[in-house]
Amino acid sequence: MENRSFDSYFGKLNDYRVKNGLGRDVDGLPDDCSPSNSDWTVPCSAMNKSPDANGVPTTPVYAFHLKTACIENTSADWDVSHWAFNAEDPASDTPLMDGFAIGAASAALAIGGTPPPAGSPPGTPPHTAGVRAMGFYTADDLEYHYWLATQFATSDRWFAPAPAKTEPNRYYMVGATSAGHAHEAFDSIEGKTIFDLLGAAGVTWKIYFQTATPSAYEFAGFASRFASHVIHDDSNFSQFLADAKSGNLPQVAYLENPDADEHPGLGFSIDSGVALSQSLVGAVMTGPSWKDSVFILTFDEGGGLYDHVPPPTNVPSPDGIPPKDICTSATDPNCATAALSHATPPYDVPGDFTRYGFRVPLMVVSPYAKPGYVSHTVTDYTAWMKLVETRFNLPALTARDKAASDMTEFFDFQNPKWLTPPANPPAVKGGACYDGLP
Repeated sequence: MENRSFDSYFGKLNDYRVKNGLGRDVDGLPDDCSPSNSDWTVPCSAMNKSPDANGVPTTPVYAFHLKTACIENTSADWDVSHWAFNAEDPASDTPLMDGFAIGAASAALAIGGTPPPAGSPPGTPPHTAGVRAMGFYTADDLEYHYWLATQFATSDRWFAPAPAKTEPNRYYMVGATSAGHAHEAFDSIEGKTIFDLLGAAGVTWKIYFQTATPSAYEFAGFASRFASHVIHDDSNFSQFLADAKSGNLPQVAYLENPDADEHPGLGFSIDSGVALSQSLVGAVMTGPSWKDSVFILTFDEGGGLYDHVPPPTNVPSPDGIPPKDICTSATDPNCATAALSHATPPYDVPGDFTRYGFRVPLMVVSPYAKPGYVSHTVTDYTAWMKLVETRFNLPALTARDKAASDMTEFFDFQNPKWLTPPANPPAVKGGACYDGLP
């Protein structure tokens, strides 16, 4: 799934946990940011400032409950992610977490999103105010995800691997590196993927994808080596559903989708993505593979949406390769090839790959998952590969997955709770989708 921060989705998970007899164990949004409040001008302890006409952060915007299931797209690209970390000094390692509204405003300006959309409620601010970055959902909006995260296991220290947008993070998700790419790869990535390791060890695997090409195809020679393992599925993942029903899933299945992926954007409702997740997870739960399965449901990056927990800034560089597609000064040789950059001021924010991106939601669904478990272990989501590497005795791909958590803390393999899956998962409610605010 795509582009949702932990606080924007699970910031109010504690309220749901308490209603279900569990503790307030999740590091989410402050309690004074009320789920009943949909007014971004009402003060609470989570705040950014909206920029004025000159781009100066001026007007406080507080965390607020979104009523709409659709919001204008925001951005998590390299510069915006660094502004979010520290609006006035984005290259520093001092986390202020104060630039999400500025980043969302910048993203709106880039696509000309000045007025509110037609049909928005009275008083809706222009997208260029950056207000949307501070919106969050609750269990009333995302009950199925909240149910999964509570019946099974989650983490409040699960970070995207890089302070960048979708493509670089998806390279990390299959290869534990972006090979120096802070944007889309403009050349083939040299190196192995987790699927190379699986194949060499005789472990069966498939990629089910809906994208034009799966992210692993950016790795040199991948398509020619492994085309038979890659299933170009339809928008409902019908082949995956059939394989789950018939017990023909491989030992490792990787699903990658652009449709119904919960990505913010005009007319894109969170509900369609939740419904797809429910279909996929449900197929595994009710199929013959459930008894020995782990389903990891997560998001590629935070989408430029607010999160209050600073990403660690001294994590291992996967391979020591610095960003090769950002332009940081007039003398930077990267400027000739830098993606989404320019050779005149303002330049891109300097940096490297020793900082994580922001937290993203995680649901670990398995008969062996500890019910209601919340991990506080700091890791990025290359941890899913570390789990697979641990399970099948595989080597690490890079220094990044080598340093990741192996995720075994999420499971109790001696006393599985859910060999019979929990009954009556909540239905997807279908909220209003008008892409305005609140």
